[in-house]
Amino acid sequence: MAFELPALPYDYAALEPTISSETMTLHHDKHHAAYVNNLNAAVEKAPELAGKSVEELVKNLSSVPEAVRPAVRNNGGGHLNHTMFWELMTPGGAKEPGGALLEAINASFGSVDEFKKQFNAAGVARFGSGWAWLVKDGGGKLSIVSTANQDNPLTDGHTPILGNDVWEHAYYVDYRNLRPKYLEAWWSVVNWDKVAENFNK
Repeated sequence: MAFELPALPYDYAALEPTISSETMTLHHDKHHAAYVNNLNAAVEKAPELAGKSVEELVKNLSSVPEAVRPAVRNNGGGHLNHTMFWELMTPGGAKEPGGALLEAINASFGSVDEFKKQFNAAGVARFGSGWAWLVKDGGGKLSIVSTANQDNPLTDGHTPILGNDVWEHAYYVDYRNLRPKYLEAWWSVVNWDKVAENFNK
């Protein structure tokens, strides 16, 4: 089974004015589609990878044949990260975390505001392209990490529950070079219900 580009769970214009329809169209239809196409091309060259999920590939990169490992790392990560990213945003839904997720955030960071501040700082500090993540370890403790390019925390044994794309293609149409402004605005479209679902899994 070839990997497929998932449909957006909402209309391209649904996240405006935070994220424009133009950005969503380019980001989903061009960038994410390219990761899917390139991942399929890489996996075709390594028949032993057939049938593996993108999570399995990214989690166990060391078992991917060296000849296709860079392509699987970049494009498998790109596919996995973006599939999660679209679901982490919504035009409606809970605007702040609650329940067990809120308790865990408060325990790890002191408050939601402090968590957002540290998360944004990780996104601003990521040099070049990459992601900022809220991850959970095996014991359920939360921490913030940043990965380069399309790397995913799964590769390092962390479970990602929230991630923001800080590649320029994610914000340049709307925010130009002002990545901090994008990071700040992004919280208005975060789907906390989905983050809680990821946390509770």
